[in-house]
Amino acid sequence: MKKKLVVLTGAGMSAESGLKTFRDSNGLWEGHDVMEVASPEGWQKNPELVLEFYNQRRRQLKEVQPNLGHQELAQLQIHFDVHIITQNVDDLHERAGSKKVLHLHGELLKVRSTKNPKHILEWEGDLNLGDVDSFKNQLRPHIVWFGESVPAFDEALNITETADYFAVIGTSLQVYPAAGLLAFVPPTTPVFYIDPNPISIPDLRNPLETIPMTATKGVSVLKNHLLAQFQ
Repeated sequence: MKKKLVVLTGAGMSAESGLKTFRDSNGLWEGHDVMEVASPEGWQKNPELVLEFYNQRRRQLKEVQPNLGHQELAQLQIHFDVHIITQNVDDLHERAGSKKVLHLHGELLKVRSTKNPKHILEWEGDLNLGDVDSFKNQLRPHIVWFGESVPAFDEALNITETADYFAVIGTSLQVYPAAGLLAFVPPTTPVFYIDPNPISIPDLRNPLETIPMTATKGVSVLKNHLLAQFQ
């Protein structure tokens, strides 16, 4: 039976493909105040702005490709049972070939009913006011906005609690509840932390290897290490 490798990825995973999937240090996301385009309040105030923002993100996504980091994580499926838990809303992990991807913060290429959050549709084009579900309810981006619950978190916990190896790639570990997953990694499970500017991880009880590199370089190091030491 293959060993279980769980990987938590953040914005740094997709940055080298040309995407900014979360917010810059100045609190802006592609030039917008995040609360204007990623909160229920922003949606109520100006739904047209929110819809156009995600329409632009959807168009941009079509213009980029998975990077080497995405590809090498997919290649690790040959040797490990790889589960990716991502904070990103793009589909680059899937396009690279990863089969088990859990999106904590939603998916850019899906929309959902404003009245029934479980009514989710695939959606690759623009979404506009007047686009409705079968009950005539307006559709909205299938994105977890600030102040909303994270429906996939319980599943992420279950995956994390059974990890043989756990890797963190390209995330600041400042966004909760995602950052809290580290507390649920089994105490003897090795943790690998890939980030060009790694932070100290308080209260981590696990064996830790920090790889101070970008995703494309760091995943190659992780791959070689796992294959050499743990296969």
